[in-house]
Amino acid sequence: MPNIKSAKKRMVLGNLARERNRGDRSRLRTALKRAREATAIDQAEARTKEAFSLLDQAAQERLVHPNKAARLKGQLSRHLNKLSAKS
Repeated sequence: MPNIKSAKKRMVLGNLARERNRGDRSRLRTALKRAREATAIDQAEARTKEAFSLLDQAAQERLVHPNKAARLKGQLSRHLNKLSAKS
């Protein structure tokens, strides 16, 4: 346990940030999973749009690396293109 006031404050703020990041990361993973599992083209488009938005936010906040966000967006785009080719 820290003894210095500023170290105590940093510990509290670090814990708050960790909890916030866990929630954001969980929401992002869920959105990605829903976008991959979508089978109808209109549903897939809506879920992919939501996932793109969350990926952009996560990359901007450095929750995920920007290159990873771009890679995941490319994978979702390919999935969406595959669904649209089927219909």
